[in-house]
Amino acid sequence: MSIKLNSGYAMPLVGFGCWKLTAKDASDHIYNAIKIGYRLFDGAQDYGNDVEVGKGIRRAISDGLVSRDELFITSKLWNSYHAPANVEVALEKVLADLGVEYLDLFLIHFPIAQKFVPIDEKYPPGFYCGDGDKFHFENVPLLDTWKAMEKLVESGKVRSIGVSNFSGALIYDLLRGATIPPAVLQIEHHPYLQQQRLIESVQSRGIAVTAYSSFGPQSFIELESKRAIDTPTLFENDVITKIAQAHGVSPAQVLLRWATQRDVAVIPKSNNPDRALQNLSINDFKLSDQELEEIAKLDQGLRFNDPWDWDHIPIFI
Repeated sequence: MSIKLNSGYAMPLVGFGCWKLTAKDASDHIYNAIKIGYRLFDGAQDYGNDVEVGKGIRRAISDGLVSRDELFITSKLWNSYHAPANVEVALEKVLADLGVEYLDLFLIHFPIAQKFVPIDEKYPPGFYCGDGDKFHFENVPLLDTWKAMEKLVESGKVRSIGVSNFSGALIYDLLRGATIPPAVLQIEHHPYLQQQRLIESVQSRGIAVTAYSSFGPQSFIELESKRAIDTPTLFENDVITKIAQAHGVSPAQVLLRWATQRDVAVIPKSNNPDRALQNLSINDFKLSDQELEEIAKLDQGLRFNDPWDWDHIPIFI
């Protein structure tokens, strides 16, 4: 199953997330994911594993498992490269590391312009801005960055462009000046943070939505997030487990199907081949209206990925 983007391309409804894939194992995980049927791979400059992800992709293509045009490869422009002169520089680094000629989707990772860090100084730079652990920012309007993204589409190096971690107000403003509208909005989305008004708003404007961290706190426990550690896991939530038992599926499958049934794409990651296959096989059952209503009641507006925690950056206030 796929979503038809406003750019004219089709994006798979279920993909494989590359966040937290270690360099040591990434190539094999990507190869095996392609082998069992994944076609969308969601990466980012900040994940620091493009070289290994690219090796897995190219090995699968070389072995005849898949052709490049059957894959949908996503990456994200990191905060350090928002200045228009640096947008294409960042893309060229991504393409070189992945070993591909174009991206299917390139997203602005956060609506935050950090100070530029040359690639040969530190890559990926993360929060480093050239001054130890201190944050520094550049006065780059989002529309300026977006116009540079549009040029990537015109060059043929990117097929679709979009945004990630944007609020409705920022998207509303961006659309006023965009020549090419965002094709996709990627957001943190799980039963504890449902953002239904945002989803309804952008979908009504022809922008597709991709959910990350579909399992809620589970994605952040290994990062030693106190907020995640203190939050009850969705895998053991009474509502989720009851629905899973009723359909004979796992709680993870319920969480993913809850999104895809509402035309929200998902990008789960699993290092376990059996669970990875389960995550891919979620569209052969349907949640009832009552079950959807029960899940809707779990919303707490609880966000685990918030730049306010980095340096009091107020993008979600």
